Amino acid sequence: MAPYEALYGRRCKTPICWDEEGERKFVGPELVQVTVDKIKLVKQRLKAAQDRMKSYSDAHRKEMEFEVGEKVFLRASPWKGYRSNPSHIVQPSAVQLRDNLTYEEQPVEILDSKEKVLKNKTMRLVKVLWRNHSTEEATWEPSEAMREKYLHLFNILGKNFKDKIL
Repeated sequence: MAPYEALYGRRCKTPICWDEEGERKFVGPELVQVTVDKIKLVKQRLKAAQDRMKSYSDAHRKEMEFEVGEKVFLRASPWKGYRSNPSHIVQPSAVQLRDNLTYEEQPVEILDSKEKVLKNKTMRLVKVLWRNHSTEEATWEPSEAMREKYLHLFNILGKNFKDKIL
């Protein structure tokens, strides 16, 4: 839908035919003057609509402040009175990137295990903690696939835990 149609609820006619049907036809300089007047009117109405929309959005905008490193960005802040603390700054860890800007995930530890019952078989799953991720981001992976790729993780488990997984 064109902006003119959205704003006025009817299709915009070409500048030659902006007048209502049945009105007298203009020729020469009169046509140019009428067209210029209509364009000014359209611009005024678009400006009024934009100002109205801006006032609505400004009424709901809040002031915010974000701190990243040593730079401060002002926006609407629900944390009024927040005091900067160096412990809140997260330092990125070094990750070895390949030429295509990807990296290989490396498992660090097996956190838990469980059996998932499907329609006609039971699947053993292990919860794996990955390097560069928190424990909340640990994923459930098939035990067999993890054992094939990362046998060393299963060798460092405690005896009770091994019996549960194996």
